[in-house]
Parts: sequence; structure tokens; C-alpha cells
Amino acid sequence: MATPDLLFNLRNLFYLGAYQSAINNSDVPGLDADAAAERDVIVFRSYIALGSYQLVISEIDSSAATSLQAVKLLALYLTGDKEGAIASLKEWLSDSAIGSNPVLRLIAGIIFMHEQDYNEALKHTHTGGTLDLHALNVQIFLKMHRSDYADKQLKVMQQTDEDHTLTQLANAWLDIAVGGSKIREAYLIFQDFAEKYPMTGMVLNGKAVCCMHMGSFEEAETLLLEALNKDAKDPETLANLIGCNLHLGKASSRYFSQLKLSHPDHVLVKSTASAEDNFERALQAVA
Repeated sequence: MATPDLLFNLRNLFYLGAYQSAINNSDVPGLDADAAAERDVIVFRSYIALGSYQLVISEIDSSAATSLQAVKLLALYLTGDKEGAIASLKEWLSDSAIGSNPVLRLIAGIIFMHEQDYNEALKHTHTGGTLDLHALNVQIFLKMHRSDYADKQLKVMQQTDEDHTLTQLANAWLDIAVGGSKIREAYLIFQDFAEKYPMTGMVLNGKAVCCMHMGSFEEAETLLLEALNKDAKDPETLANLIGCNLHLGKASSRYFSQLKLSHPDHVLVKSTASAEDNFERALQAVA
């Protein structure tokens, strides 16, 4: 008889962005040492997703397992200690005793993706080995506009576990990137999540992006406002609301101000600032 997967629900809460629920439901009885370590990784990554970096840094001490040390590095990186975190990361990855740890490789992929150094990210993630690593590979390849390579990673995931939440999510990401008739398929994936699990900002944003691609901007706005009620500072919700309101002919300056204040490094804030700088320079040249 197969042993029950005691972390099934906890993983799904994390993958779908229900981070506080994952933390609240993390006291799972009957875990062996490996499962308990995985549970701790999920809990601390949930705290990171909620922006509680200092809590993670203070809670994980130097005697913790490699996987938790890797999560701590991500927290350090996100607090702004980028150089220190990357230096430690490279040192650990070159250590033959721990360099192949799947969580360490996953965190390396996440950090180098943040750095937009996609080739360096893939150096550590491309061999896969876990669905988390394959799902990250899908994201990296989509950032590189290589949906063909992303599709190959998705096929590996589907052969491993077609119904897994991460496989379904990766499928939806790829469908949105490919566009056209695939948008409807992505919408149905997010709709399925909405029916099975607690509604999260991630699922609402997924549905809203599909609606915008299909030209249903009013429905998208309703979904995004519901997401905003769940988290008023979520960068993807704010960015999507800005795009949605532009199509609806509504003012979006308030959402842009919120995004600029809470996430000054967001790609939309940076690209807008760059465009404004270019405009100012053009005006000065004319003047």
C-alpha cells in the first residue's frame, strides 16, 4: 500500500499562493524527518512570500539543514544583501557535499532569475529532478521567450504527474505565453483551481490575465478588485489593474502610485521611469 502524502494539502496551499493558510495549517502530525524538513521549507518560503524576511533570517540558525540554509539565503537576498547572498550561494553550489541539494538548486534558480541571469539560473536547474525545478525551468524559459523549451519541460512534468498542481500551473503559464486559443485552456485551469481550493490572489490574477487576453476587461477588473481586497500591496494585482484600467479608459494613477511605493523595483515602475526619462531628454533636445 502506498503511504499517504501527508504534505499534499500544504504544498497545494503554497503553490496557489495561500501563504498564510499554509503557515496556519503546517502542524501536520506523523511526519518523518524528511517530510518535516520539507514542511519547514514550505513554511519559511511562505513567510518569505509574505515579506517576513527578518523572521526567516532569525529563525533559521547555522545548524539547520542545507535546504533551510538555502531558504535563508533567499531571505537575505530579498532584504538587499544581494552580494553576500550570491557569494554564499556560489560557494555552497561548488561544494560537492551539498551542491546537488534540490532546494539549494531551486533557490539558486530563483535568485539568478531575479538577477535576470537566466543562463546562470539554468546551469543549476536544467537537470530537474523535482517538479519544483521543472516548473522553475518553465518560468525561466518563458522569461527568455523560449516557449519551445518551456513546452519540453512541461512534457516531462506531465509524464511525472499530469494532475499535480505545479504541472497544471506550468501548463497555464505556457498557454498564456502561447496565446490564441490556448488562453481559454489556461482560463479553465484557473477556474478548476478556484472550484477546488480557497480563492487566492494568484488564481484571481491568473483568471484576470486570461480575461484580458480574451477582451473581457470588465470581468478582469472584477477579479482584480477581489484580489486587491485580499492583498492591497500585491504587485501583480496592481500591475494588472493598471493595464486593465487603461483598456477600460479609467484612471490608473492611484494603482501606479501604490505599486511605486510598495515595489519600486517592479518592471512596470522601472519601464515607466525609463520612458519618462527618455521623454524628458527628448524635450530638452527640442528645447
